[in-house]
Amino acid sequence: LGCIFMKTAQANRRAETLIFSKYAVVATRSGKLCVMFRLGDLRKSMIIGAAIRLQLVRKVTTPEGEVVPISQIDLAVDHPVGGSVGIKGIFLVSPIVVAHTIDAKSPLYHLSASGLQQEDLELVVVLEGVVETTGITTQARTSYLPDEILWGRRFVPIVGEEEGRYTVDYSKFGKTVKTHTPLCSARELAEAQSVPPQPSEGPTPLLSALRRRSFSRTVDVPDVRLKPPVRFESMDSISDL
Repeated sequence: LGCIFMKTAQANRRAETLIFSKYAVVATRSGKLCVMFRLGDLRKSMIIGAAIRLQLVRKVTTPEGEVVPISQIDLAVDHPVGGSVGIKGIFLVSPIVVAHTIDAKSPLYHLSASGLQQEDLELVVVLEGVVETTGITTQARTSYLPDEILWGRRFVPIVGEEEGRYTVDYSKFGKTVKTHTPLCSARELAEAQSVPPQPSEGPTPLLSALRRRSFSRTVDVPDVRLKPPVRFESMDSISDL
């Protein structure tokens, strides 16, 4: 019994060393808007077969009038490019930035920077894998509310190279910087990019409107810190480490 208890205790503590950025960010990647967050593993022992799942939780009303108070929609995630609904077999040797591309298949496709803050939704992240030293499956979870999703920010690089070795600066794990990002929705951005060139001088009316409303500024927010894993059942705001 003592041996089993010790293994269980180690697995629980192991989940506490898996960390997420306190905030998610929205910025462009390869010309498309993406929602991104950073995760890392503080211990030297590896998580085997790590898999990430990202879900959008929101209230939905069907065309028939049925109200689904907690609708769970799987979102495709990319790292660093490509991918599917869930990333499997992640090598967490260093912190990584996981992204969801906001394309026509995304439920966030019609949301702009201002529209996002008015939505009642939550992005839930689940990381699961096997602890190398114990062989026990562990799971870490966190979530992001609209006010925890920063539009027009990007995570700063934290992996460097010194004397032929890679180093990680965890003091900057959650730090972000402003980046030039359209404030319009991904749908409006795609429409603007698909407008063919006009023979007349000057921008088209659609491009002019998007520039006035979407490229005026980036969002100014303070530097951020780490966000530890939380239990899914609470789905509340969490304090800094």
